[in-house]
Amino acid sequence: MSVSPALALRRAIVAHLGADSALVALLAGAKIYDEAPRGVEPPYVLFAELQIRDWSTTESRGAEQLLTLAIVSTQRGTRDSLDLAQRVIDLLDEAPLILDGHALIDLRFQTLETRREQNGRFARANLRFRATTEYL
Repeated sequence: MSVSPALALRRAIVAHLGADSALVALLAGAKIYDEAPRGVEPPYVLFAELQIRDWSTTESRGAEQLLTLAIVSTQRGTRDSLDLAQRVIDLLDEAPLILDGHALIDLRFQTLETRREQNGRFARANLRFRATTEYL
């Protein structure tokens, strides 16, 4: 049995983002997490919300994924998180990622939302992507 489409996509995203030296330099390391480890300092990228829908046809089994990546920064303004967000968008929008057990049909950036958290201590940019995959 193959890996779930969500796990396959996450693994491919982590590998793709972690291989980009410009992003790794902006993050001061390959800081791409499901949950930030205790004590790690921003900036970093987090996997946030995820929705998966059946996208099967009569010919093949597939999934649609709506996933959110969060960019977290400690800068008072949102410029740092927006710069990081743009780099992530550039790397992932329509990227030809290779997934374990699945074919990536499409990966597209959809929306960006910024906000401040913990009384302005953190700036956060949420990036929403839509991916469609088919089982191999």
